[in-house]
Amino acid sequence: MFLRIDHVGIACHNLEETVQFYESTFGLTVVSREVNEEQGVREAMLHVADGEKGASYVQLLEPLHPDTAVGKFLARRGEGVHHIGYGVADVTTALAEIAGKGIRLIDERPRHGSMGASIAFLHPKDVRGVLTELVEAPDN
Repeated sequence: MFLRIDHVGIACHNLEETVQFYESTFGLTVVSREVNEEQGVREAMLHVADGEKGASYVQLLEPLHPDTAVGKFLARRGEGVHHIGYGVADVTTALAEIAGKGIRLIDERPRHGSMGASIAFLHPKDVRGVLTELVEAPDN
């Protein structure tokens, strides 16, 4: 079902400082910046590598407000890994297959994600405590 690790989402307090850290420390390059009002975040996608099944990224997330999901995460846990995004060929098909295995879905149907992707989240309590995102690239 999973084609690759699409991205690792990292919650941060200050997007610009964190981008500078990843650029200077690891040599990563920002390929996209977006504000996603629906999810309440300002984000930057940094390219890590290209693979046979697509690219992989680090996604840095800064909350727009303290009462957003990422804002609440930062208040509870501080900066760090927020979620793992896995590339899939078809997010709708993947959701149906996963739901059929008894995994609760946060998103019952895909929504707009970074860089034009279709995304959906799985409930972390059913995925061993890991907030899991399914990502269908826009070119699928």
